[in-house]
Amino acid sequence: MPGRRVCGFFAGVALAAISGLVPVGLAEAAEPAIPRTKRPEQAQVYFISPENGATLTSPIVVRFGLREMGVAPAGVAQPQTGHHHLIVDAEVPPSGLPIPKNDHYLHFGGGQTEVSLPLAPGKHTLQLLLGDHNHVPHDPPVVSERITIEVRK
Repeated sequence: MPGRRVCGFFAGVALAAISGLVPVGLAEAAEPAIPRTKRPEQAQVYFISPENGATLTSPIVVRFGLREMGVAPAGVAQPQTGHHHLIVDAEVPPSGLPIPKNDHYLHFGGGQTEVSLPLAPGKHTLQLLLGDHNHVPHDPPVVSERITIEVRK
């Protein structure tokens, strides 16, 4: 009956995986760790403009500020540098993974420090997140305060 025990074990693991009950050790082994770049302790990313609570017309101009670090294009591994990502109407993504690239997570991998951004009328949240040369947030993340703006026609 050893064959049945082995099959039963693997069936149990498969069932646990499907139900989200994978033992911690197995779940961690399935996802390779992505190395994270350390950041300077005093590093800070912030909005130069717009200000929190601003009422604007589209397109809006967003200017990014950075202290205690430098800006380098994506793919360029320079110490104490990163490039900007603008989060629009979304949450800060998990720290150990590359920052998504879609309408809510805008990448500025060329080292840009401002953008003219078309937005629909209404309230929007904006937040800046610095990514390393691989688009992964630093350790710990360099993230701005979230601001809220209103876009009028």
